[in-house]
Amino acid sequence: MRLWSIHPKYLDTKGLIALWREALLAKKVLQNKTRGYKNHPQLIRFKNHPSPIKVINCYLTTIFEESQNRNFKFDASKIGSIKPESQIPVSSGQIKFEFDHLLKKLKVRNPTKYNSMKNKKKIEIHPLFKEIPGPIEEWEINK
Repeated sequence: MRLWSIHPKYLDTKGLIALWREALLAKKVLQNKTRGYKNHPQLIRFKNHPSPIKVINCYLTTIFEESQNRNFKFDASKIGSIKPESQIPVSSGQIKFEFDHLLKKLKVRNPTKYNSMKNKKKIEIHPLFKEIPGPIEEWEINK
């Protein structure tokens, strides 16, 4: 499971579809509607928020909006209330790690998208998050 902190506009088609599915799974985990993935590290920041369901819905909304920009047919009815009380902090080191991780994936599966992004200096993040200084997040599995 990868719940990206970077904006979904950077993802290729395969990545955006995977993110939608993984975020929907994350929502089910947060709602206690599944047995698996309950302790997945990608969920820590959502679980630690005072309104985990609202923030995952907000997260899904941005993915849905990106899907609309690409004329995909994602189901908006799977998203509920989306008014989180606050943004979730994410470190600058995490953002850089994720962007570099995505570039490695794109270099193999979508060289055109890779070439359009490889020299990007300013990385836009998902609007649910607020960038703060710091290294890679503790919950990240850095392999």
